[in-house]
Amino acid sequence: MLVLFLKHKEFYEGFRCDSCHLHCNGFGYVCSQCDYRIDVNCGFIPEQITHEAHMNHLLYRLDASTNLSKMECQAWHAMIGTSGICFRCNDCDFYLDSRCALHLPRTIRHKYDKHSLKLSYTPIENHKSKYFCEVCEEDLNPDNWFYHCLECSQSIHSACAPFILKSEQGVNTEDVGGVSMFVNMKFGGVKEIKHHKHPLSFFVGTKSDGDCSFCGNKLQSKLIFKCLQCDESPSFENKNSVDTPSNDSLIDAFDNSYLSVTFDF
Repeated sequence: MLVLFLKHKEFYEGFRCDSCHLHCNGFGYVCSQCDYRIDVNCGFIPEQITHEAHMNHLLYRLDASTNLSKMECQAWHAMIGTSGICFRCNDCDFYLDSRCALHLPRTIRHKYDKHSLKLSYTPIENHKSKYFCEVCEEDLNPDNWFYHCLECSQSIHSACAPFILKSEQGVNTEDVGGVSMFVNMKFGGVKEIKHHKHPLSFFVGTKSDGDCSFCGNKLQSKLIFKCLQCDESPSFENKNSVDTPSNDSLIDAFDNSYLSVTFDF
């Protein structure tokens, strides 16, 4: 049986969902016997869905571990892992990773574009210029799903979409697929530490944030504490950078390359 939980002592603590493999610092469900943990969204994944990218047929929920055939997500043309949930069309071998099927809105807005950007499933017809992302300013492969404004010819990686309202450049987390790895994280919390005179705010690091003030590691695409008053951005990667309330050691709750926090169930 899965039981609802929210036992994070601090707003920056959390877990990695065992279904979609995204980070979450909100509510989740846990199995007390095997410590299997999923976020609330994955706890209510429907048995079947319809999707604009494949309108003619229903897509059925599939436990990836039970399928012996190779499964390629049509959103970003990478193989779907053998753990977690995906969706499959039983008629034409069409697969979608659950993240791409459920976490990508059909339209988004950019504060510097008066038009909506629509999720595009194929290259734009008669698009003559080179594709690049307006958020991270890196190349964009139009064979993978992306957001595009037809009127302004602007494009955005689907993984960069959560950051456009903040105008944060240098964030591109496509290494986990077409969805930002932090789409389920809640940001903006504030914490005071003894090493800095101002309160620090919880954010995703961007290229412009540079390196950690304590350990020197790059902060791009990592979870960080950032001072909005003097632009210092100490990260959690150094155990001395943040005062932990009850434990001197930092346990890696997510992944070594992203965030080290004190975590306890």
